[in-house]
Amino acid sequence: MRRAASVSDYRALAKARLPHFLFEYLDGGSYDEVTLERNVEDLRALALRQRVLRDVSDVQISTQLFGRTFAMPVGLGPVGLSGLYARRGEVQARKAAAAANVPFTLSTLSGCPIGEIARDGGAGFWFQLYIVKDRAFVSDMIARAKEAGCSALLLTVDLAVPGTRYRDYRAGLSTPPGEKGGSKRVSQLVGRPGWLWDVALHGRPLTLGNLEPLLGANAALGDLMGWVGRNFDASVTWDDVDWVRRQWDGPLVIKGILDPDDARAAVSAGMDGIVVSNHGGRQLDGTMSTARALPRIAEAVGGRMPVLADGGVRSGLDVVRMLALGANFVLLGRAWAYALAGGGQRGVAHVLELIEAEIRVAMALTGSTRIADIGPDTLEQP
Repeated sequence: MRRAASVSDYRALAKARLPHFLFEYLDGGSYDEVTLERNVEDLRALALRQRVLRDVSDVQISTQLFGRTFAMPVGLGPVGLSGLYARRGEVQARKAAAAANVPFTLSTLSGCPIGEIARDGGAGFWFQLYIVKDRAFVSDMIARAKEAGCSALLLTVDLAVPGTRYRDYRAGLSTPPGEKGGSKRVSQLVGRPGWLWDVALHGRPLTLGNLEPLLGANAALGDLMGWVGRNFDASVTWDDVDWVRRQWDGPLVIKGILDPDDARAAVSAGMDGIVVSNHGGRQLDGTMSTARALPRIAEAVGGRMPVLADGGVRSGLDVVRMLALGANFVLLGRAWAYALAGGGQRGVAHVLELIEAEIRVAMALTGSTRIADIGPDTLEQP
């Protein structure tokens, strides 16, 4: 395997290894991908404020969140289909996260079912949940998350309707097998013998593990987009969030907040945290980046609950930027998924090592020795 030194290196490895339709699903956004680009560029454009002649010989980056102490203010956010990026991919990612003492979040749309993650990775991970039309399925997923020992529930609320992702159509993911898209997928698979050997042959079963109660034991990738279109519920309100709350007694976090008024509503509803997120630019194209939205939301929350953030984070420097903008904790998405696709569990572990090292350097060179020291003054003000 070609040696990787950054997240961008792992992106290149993922592109070379994954079938085209899987890479496009991972890498792409909705419509013209304006928000996807903003997430990365707006964060990168923030200038860190370098300070000198301060004692930075003892930089501490451990962080407390939801009653646990983590090695750094970073976790692995939910990424759909990541079980297909490497052999039993979510299991590998969970193990890397556990070894690094950071949280791993399993997506509802995962390849590996929640029970497998609990069995092979240990309890204590987080679970990401959608409210779909079939409320019995939602209740069952909450019950399974409890049984698996999940320590937090991330309720994603920015998918009332799915955004259109042009790349998925072009690559053949969004059409069923037997039609033109199915043929496209077959030809792309043939061109990736390493993935076929590692994942398709030795990583079976290739199913959408958590969706088996709805799609059956043969639930497969080709069913995903149709299921999403038929089952995501546009009628969800705060009353439904309260319904989830009554079934879940652990930390409940609302993921997909991009407006201060919605953040205030989450506080009023008694949520345990929010994730400032635009779904990685995969939903409403043309919205502001999370970097631009974050300061106003953090101000609206006013320290009354933890503020997590994702979107465009590609380095430890980006983590520090997010913290300076008002986040208490940062979730990686594509960064760890690229590493999983390019290098498996070792790739994810390596990216976490890179992120940690970069956080420490950024803190030392901005004169910060504790996470609590990072704030607006860490950035150059316009």
